[in-house]
Parts: sequence; C-alpha cells; structure tokens
Amino acid sequence: MKKNLLMAVLGLISIGAQAQDTKPAIPRDAALEAKIEKTLSRMTLDEKIGQMLELNLDVMGKMTVENAKVDREKVRSVLQQYGAPPKETEALLKMTDQQIIDRLGNYPVDIYQGETRRVWQLNETMLDTLISKWKVGSILNAPGTRAATVDQWQQWIRLIQKKSMKYIGIPDIYGLDHNHGVTYTQGGTLFPQPINLGASFNTELARTGAEITAYESRAANCPWVYNPVVDLSRDPRWPRVWESFGEDPIVNAKMVVAEIQGYQGDDPNHIDRFHVGTSTKHYFAYGAPWTGKDRTPAYLSPQMIREKYFEPFKQAALAGTLTMMVNSASVNGVPLHASYEYLTKWLKEDLQWDGFLVTDWADINSLYSREHVAKDKKDAIRIAINAGIDMSMDPYSVEFCILLKELVNEGQVKMERIDDAVRRILRAKYRLGLFDEPNTGGKGYEKFGSDEFAKASLQTAEESEILLKNEGILPLAKGQKILLTGPNANQMRCLHGGWSYTWQGSRAEDLSEKYNTIYEALCHKFGKENIILEQGVTYNEDGAYYAEHAPEIDKAVTAADKADVIIACIGENSYTETPGNLTDLWLSENQRNLVKALYKTGKPIILVLNEGRPRLIADIEPLATAVVDILIPGNYGGDALANLLAGDANFSGKLPYTYPREINSLNTYDYKVSEEVGTMAGAYNYDAKVSLQWPFGYGLSYTTFEYANLKTDKTHFTADDIITVTIDVKNTGKTAGKEAVLLYSSDLVASIVPDNKRLRDFTKIELQPGETKTVTFLLPAKDLAFVGADGRWTLEEGDFILKVGKRTVSIVCDATKVWDTPNI
Repeated sequence: MKKNLLMAVLGLISIGAQAQDTKPAIPRDAALEAKIEKTLSRMTLDEKIGQMLELNLDVMGKMTVENAKVDREKVRSVLQQYGAPPKETEALLKMTDQQIIDRLGNYPVDIYQGETRRVWQLNETMLDTLISKWKVGSILNAPGTRAATVDQWQQWIRLIQKKSMKYIGIPDIYGLDHNHGVTYTQGGTLFPQPINLGASFNTELARTGAEITAYESRAANCPWVYNPVVDLSRDPRWPRVWESFGEDPIVNAKMVVAEIQGYQGDDPNHIDRFHVGTSTKHYFAYGAPWTGKDRTPAYLSPQMIREKYFEPFKQAALAGTLTMMVNSASVNGVPLHASYEYLTKWLKEDLQWDGFLVTDWADINSLYSREHVAKDKKDAIRIAINAGIDMSMDPYSVEFCILLKELVNEGQVKMERIDDAVRRILRAKYRLGLFDEPNTGGKGYEKFGSDEFAKASLQTAEESEILLKNEGILPLAKGQKILLTGPNANQMRCLHGGWSYTWQGSRAEDLSEKYNTIYEALCHKFGKENIILEQGVTYNEDGAYYAEHAPEIDKAVTAADKADVIIACIGENSYTETPGNLTDLWLSENQRNLVKALYKTGKPIILVLNEGRPRLIADIEPLATAVVDILIPGNYGGDALANLLAGDANFSGKLPYTYPREINSLNTYDYKVSEEVGTMAGAYNYDAKVSLQWPFGYGLSYTTFEYANLKTDKTHFTADDIITVTIDVKNTGKTAGKEAVLLYSSDLVASIVPDNKRLRDFTKIELQPGETKTVTFLLPAKDLAFVGADGRWTLEEGDFILKVGKRTVSIVCDATKVWDTPNI
C-alpha cells in the first residue's frame, strides 16, 4: 500500500473465451453460509456500506512530538525525497512549525532539530464516532507507519473490536503489511524479503516463514496480512522488484500457494487463532510499468497477461486466499480498479472465487485524480464498485460511505452488488472466527520472537544468498586480515529493506539494535582483530534512499595496505514504492569508483551485492575475485553471510531474475526466440544478442553436482497425458550441499513465436558428498500449451525439448488441442 506523503503535503484529502464450469476455489460450507445470510438479512444499508470502508488508524488518534522544533533543511530534504513539486515545497517551508508538523508529523520522517520522542495516542471519542455512526468494517496500518509493541496492538485492536461488537455486532477485520515477518510489530521475527525466498527455490521455507508470521501477527491481535506479493518482477527498473518472488510465473505461483498454506492453515473455511487471512497482491501486472516507475501504466499482450501475469493470482485463488488487493495502475489503458472483465469475470466468475477484493491506498480516488476515467469521486466509486471492488481502502475520509449510499439510492449501484460485496467481507470474518473470538494473543503465544523462529529466518537467509563468482578465494581462510568497505557494510537498514519497522525501512535503527550488521557478524565469525572497517562511501540518511555523503575512497585505499583481502559491500539503501523510483540503473558512481580504486591495490576483492533489484555492475564485476548477491536477507542476513563466507554453511541460492549487463538488454529468461538474431545471409549482421551478466537460475556452490539419465515415461503424448520426468543428481564434490533442480521446456515450432524456454517445475534437494538422488517431476501435458493469437489455450502437435541442468530430452505431441475455456 502507498503512504502518499505528497498527498498529505499538498493537503489533498481479455481474452474472449467462454466461462467454464469450475468448482468453488474454497469448498462451500453450508453452515457458514447460513450464518452469513442471517447476518446480512438484519443489516441496514448504512451498516452494509460501512463494512465496505477501510480507514487508516492514524485518523483515530494524534501523533505528538516532544521537544518538537522543525529543521527546515530536513523538511526540504524529505519533500525532495518524496517528489513534492518545488512550488509546494516552498509554500510549506513558509508555514509555522506547528503547521508543518500537522502536515508531516504522522509520517516516519525526521524533520526535527535535536532529540525528540514521538507518541501516538488513540482518540476513543473519534473511534466511537467512526464505528457507531459510519459502521466502519475495517481498519489498517501502524500509527505513523512505525512498528508498535504487542501490548499496544492488543490495547488498540481490542478496543476497536469492543466498539465494533457493541455498535454493529460485527467484528472489525484489522490489516497490517506484515510482508516478510511482522513488519509492524516490535520484537517479532523478520524474514528475508520475498525476492530471497524466490532465490531459495524452496517452497517449504516460504510455508514455514508464513506460518511463523501468522502466529506472531495473531499474538499482536492482527488477523489479516497484506501478503503474499506475486507481482512478476520482470523489469529491474521497478522499485518493488524485491517484494515478489522474481520474474517467473511458476516460481511465484508455487511460492504463493506455499505461503497461503502457511498463513491460513489447512482449512480456509475455518482458520484457527494461530493463522491469519491473506491478501494476495497486487492483482495483476502491477510489476510491469512501461516506464519502470511505480504506479504507471503497463502495456502487455493478451497472451502475456493470461499466461504469465494472471497465473500466480489464479493459483492463489485456487489455494483459497481470503482476499486480494488490486493493482493501482492500468493495463493497456484500463485501470484494474475499473475493469469488470478482470475483477469480476476472470477472478470471481471464471474461478468461482468467493473472497473479497480490496483497493490499494486511496486508489478509487485515482480513477479521477490520476487515471481520468471518472469525472469525480462519486463517479469513481460507481465505476469501481460495479467493476467488482468490495472494500475501499479510503484511509482518511468517510466520504465513500456518503457517496456510495447516494449511488445506491439513485440506482447507479444495485443493491445486489452491495449485498455481494458485504457477503464476501462477512465470509472472510466468519472464516477467521472473528465473530466467536474477535481477539487473540496472550497465553499460547509464548514463542513470539523466539530463538526457534530466529533459526528459521537464518536458514532462509543462508539458502537465499547467491554465489555468482568464485575464483578459488571462498571459503575464506581463517586468520586473514579483511578490509570491510562499502556503504552496506555496517547498517541494518540495508539488510532488512523496506517494510521493516517503518514503511521505508528507515528511521528504525533503535528497533534493530540486537541484530548484527555485516561488520558485526564478520567480527563474531573471524575475530574483531581481523576486520578493518573503512567504508569509503556511506549513505546520507537525511536524504533520499540513494543519497550518499562525499566519498572518502582514499581512506579505504590506505586501509587496504593492512589487509589480505577486501570485502566490498555495495548496493542500495532501503526503499519501497514511488520513493524508490530511479533514473539510472547503474550502481552509483561513488561505489563503482571505490571498487576500481581498491582494485589498483592488487588485493583480491569479494563483491557483496546487497540490493533490492539488479543494479548494473558490468565495469566492476571483472575486477572481483568473487561475487555474492545477498539480495535483502533480513535481520539475520549478516550472520548468514558470515557463515557462508567461512564455509560453515554452503551456498544454494539461485538468481530469481535475469541479471542484466546493460540498460538496453533488460531481457527475461523466457524471451521470444526471435529476440536473439544472428546474421541475414548476404546482407548484414543484426547483432540482436541477449546480453546478460548472469542468467535466471544461476548460482554456484562449494560443491559440484552432476546431472544424468534425464528420462520421460513417454516420448509421444497428447493433451490429457501427464508426463513423468526423472533425472539423477549426484553430489560430486567433497562438501554437503543443496541443489535447486529446475525443469524447463521449449516448444520448437509454434503458430506464434515461441518463448526461448519456460520453467515448468522445480524442487530443492540436499545431497551428501557422493550421494545420488533421483528427482521426479509430474508434468501435465496441458502445461505446455500457450495462448494463441485467437486468445484460446492451444497445445500444438510437434516437437518439444525438456531440459534439466545441461541434459535434454525430446518429446512429441501427437495431436493439437484447442480449449474453449479461459483456464485449463
């Protein structure tokens, strides 16, 4: 969701296939449905509309700042970071201190002189009014987007539930962005970011992490999380790459199913007090902006939408996700919040999904303020609700209730649509058991923040950090003097990333003090006497995420004289959403100059990349003896790195996206075969080559694996077959290791240009030295189908190649099949 600081500053309050007969995504529970109908039958129109509104907790209280005196230069820096126009910036700077605090004080930004303390106080009278008069059905967020304690969450949510049950007899559904662990709950467990889970290729880690996050969320009395995220990250310019599982739809699909199982448990109709409801987001194609900038339009072929961008959401629906959050932007000129085709037909009708759809942050407003498909807010509400939106995240205003009631009374929104939306919201609340037990926490939640959970986070970090290059320097020999340099060497913010204690992951150092930075972790592992810290380049925490202080590269070069090896920790500071936009994909010039200067010392360099998206490093990669990409590994990421560098753990992560070499070659691994063209006979050289730094699925280990005996149980098949694929994998090295085994397919000739290759399945195995295991994949032949030019799923007769490792096998489809259903 978007914390639109700029809005606060400015004071601004398909595919033509026929439906198929599909079983409900979640089996129908007659007793539960009877309760829903009984509750719905007694509700007034005001109560129904109130259930469809979600408000931000901030409007129900006030943030006070002790010893508050505004530093106008800090204000200017904050406004620049969030993209406020210069004219509005100057106008705000002319205001009084109190006026500036009123505009910005609820946000987790430092605009003050000297030491201050922020205290948020819930206004019970305001809460009383919002629930008794406006019947508000959902509340979200942390005050000032800063993590609260378990006790605070217990106090606030219990009071909200007390008022909700008193005035409307329906519990609130409280939601938090617990995106990689309990983001907004102090003292809980933060896991590596989702992109790391993608790199692990281990769905069991995803399930376990989600289960722990659910447990700790319920300890804080929160029943609903805005997760998982399955926005395919196929453009490295986009600032939210790290929030998903990478560029591939199958990886995202398998991970989202695993996380939904972990979050919600085994029975989505009856979710117990240790599990939560999910909001899979952002439905769909949010991660494909044409410009690379957040919340800007996507332009995609119908085939790309149906085959790739829709696939993880389809699997999430079939896995029983209780809710979904909708893409803020537009696809092919159609805002998702306005699309009946995508919201109602594709999701609710074609898949028989009975969960509810919630907007992202104030996104109904965007239909008139940004997208210009509505003339005003009332018109925007009409469009969105009729398209299929069930709940409006309208964080600061109850105007939604007033306008929607007018629309119903005018006949512009039918009562049937209101009842459908409310029925879906009630269904989620009943499935979560909130009517019987509105509050959770206390006894039974003693594992909150436990060592057991910390070990799970550490394991995930170890399995997700990727060895990309190693010319024999790793594992590091003990007793060497190490120069640790670079801006990411001694800062927790870089390791845990955005959505960590605060929205941007900044201004939260006091909440992560007990965890180890890379410097601290290496000191513990190799001895403090062997670590020389001289960063050379550091981030300017008073500026934008990319702001750096004037470099002190000479100090790092001088310090290298005393070192045997150099570890350069480079990359990005934390960010998310629009503030994370960039204009240059190259890693900062300061950081690259630091590496170039250190290379001249003649000491071997290990590059440690700590970044949320692949930043270009083609000019410095050749200077490194080893390269490790740790992505954004969470609070135990430094400890995991130390274990891996020392050889106490083995690398097993693989790239979840294609790492580009140059800005004009931002390909994904599944590019069309005609994107890579050699020469035209008798004419000229096209030179249309796919240029990359490292391919999707690439990653090294301290051991070696040999693939052999790739076989299928049939060489010819038809659409109804399931092809059994087996491959023997042997650990041929001297170290135990884990290996992600990836199954690809290639369609050699098709009626539309085929993809170079497509990932079809994957698994992860552990092998001792000399051990061999046979991996078996069950591949439904229909998975080899594609969406044709006519918009229909098609499996064509002809030759296919299956590939695992460097082994390939040919198979033949004997008969073409074309489906008339939108999903197969």
